[in-house]
Amino acid sequence: MKKFILVFSLALIVLSSCKPTAKSLFNGKGLNGWHIDVPAMDSTDARNPFIIRNGMLVSLGTPAGHIITDASYEDFRLDVEYRFAGEPGNCGVLVFASTPRSLYKLFPKSIEVQMMHENAGDFWCIVEDITVDDMAERRGPKEEWGITEGKKRRILNLTDGSEKPVGDWNHMTIECLKNEIKVWVNGDLVNHGYDATAQTGQIALQAEGSEVEFRKVELLPISKLTE
Repeated sequence: MKKFILVFSLALIVLSSCKPTAKSLFNGKGLNGWHIDVPAMDSTDARNPFIIRNGMLVSLGTPAGHIITDASYEDFRLDVEYRFAGEPGNCGVLVFASTPRSLYKLFPKSIEVQMMHENAGDFWCIVEDITVDDMAERRGPKEEWGITEGKKRRILNLTDGSEKPVGDWNHMTIECLKNEIKVWVNGDLVNHGYDATAQTGQIALQAEGSEVEFRKVELLPISKLTE
């Protein structure tokens, strides 16, 4: 019996050690593991709109651009806690990001999960595509769909009222498994897409006009989506 208990205990230890663990994508001190892509910084002394302040990753909003992970990821759960520090406005999390400046010479090829105030959870197709249920109702006339400039790239989310008041912290969860994406805002399922044209890539955060504070950007490998 003692031998059985010992073997069982060792098996539990092995299984526990194999369980995936979440990791923060920023350390609260610097931007290690990320790079900046801000077109205005190419030829001017424009400021870097991404800084660390009080242990938080902050997007100052301008000039427009992205902070992008050096590494690519697939099959993950991304937990993001954010708030608009002053005036509500626009920002986003981009998944499956690849070729830089593919749209409007600014946005990397990707699927954007919108964070714009009162629109959190919308999908925006950026030279990648994704399918949802009730597609025509949520994207508009099919003949106008597209993934490049001038096309209907926005896919509306499923809920109203899931966001917290401006100044409060929001919790966004994005799960990506193969070519499927599910999004929750403050516990509400706000979008579910499938048949995406990508299933791996970098993760990017935007500077898109409004100051946004991030106190958590944490990634966990997954093998199935949350029901």
